[in-house]
Amino acid sequence: MRSIPSPDVFAPLRRLALMALVLASSLADASPLSESVVSESPLDEIIDQYPAMMSEGIREGLKQTGQVDPMVADMVGGIVSRAFGSAAIRQQVVTDLADKLSDHQLEAVRDWYRTPLGRRIAQAEVDASRPAAWKTIEAQSSSLVAKYKDTERADLFSRFDRVSRATESTVDTAVAVQLGLASAMSAVSGKQGPTLEQMKQQIEDQRFMLRGAVEQQVYAAYLYTYESFSTDEIEQYLDFLETDAGAAYNRVVTNSIQQAILKPVESVGNQLVRLLNPNATGS
Repeated sequence: MRSIPSPDVFAPLRRLALMALVLASSLADASPLSESVVSESPLDEIIDQYPAMMSEGIREGLKQTGQVDPMVADMVGGIVSRAFGSAAIRQQVVTDLADKLSDHQLEAVRDWYRTPLGRRIAQAEVDASRPAAWKTIEAQSSSLVAKYKDTERADLFSRFDRVSRATESTVDTAVAVQLGLASAMSAVSGKQGPTLEQMKQQIEDQRFMLRGAVEQQVYAAYLYTYESFSTDEIEQYLDFLETDAGAAYNRVVTNSIQQAILKPVESVGNQLVRLLNPNATGS
């Protein structure tokens, strides 16, 4: 590996973060109230998919560079799958919600997801989180953008993105994951590749370009996920996310998932160094 992977290598990571952010609407602590919130929300099902999607995403990303042997890429995928456990991700969210949301706020979230619209939103977000749906979104992205150009639905996106912090948080997560793995990539590159500091600078320099790509992905996912909803229904959903309970819930879930994703990164990086360049001393 002689150069830093392009942002496309980490596109699946952005999808995972985006999935949590676009679906910023689920989970709770271990109290009876919180368990009732869990039963009304989609995140449990979504979290179960995280390890496989992280593994597949990094595996395919490495293969696409043409710089990593497919067998090695498969081994890396196995390391990632073992590192990103759904139970650990769930526990991070559970703990944070227990600490940072009141029972009153959890009740408000639970009650909203028990409404007919809340149930439909939850199901739509679960459906859109599945790997097959992401392939459909990617394939239909251009046609969806063209279909809804200059419509009220398109105009609502800026509000959706602001409320959900989808683009902002997805970019932060993707960059943080790349920075976390930079030491491993630098060690693997060896003397012929960029130094660790050069690699970190390259990653930061890509942030603006990454934001543009992520925003396009978020927009396509938004159009696809909520296509069966009227603009009035989307506005009702955004009204909920802007309430005290909805905003707190979205903020805690978003931050919790980011932290849960980042926690294993250092361990994964160290394992990659040992696997791909056992003679490397690291930095």
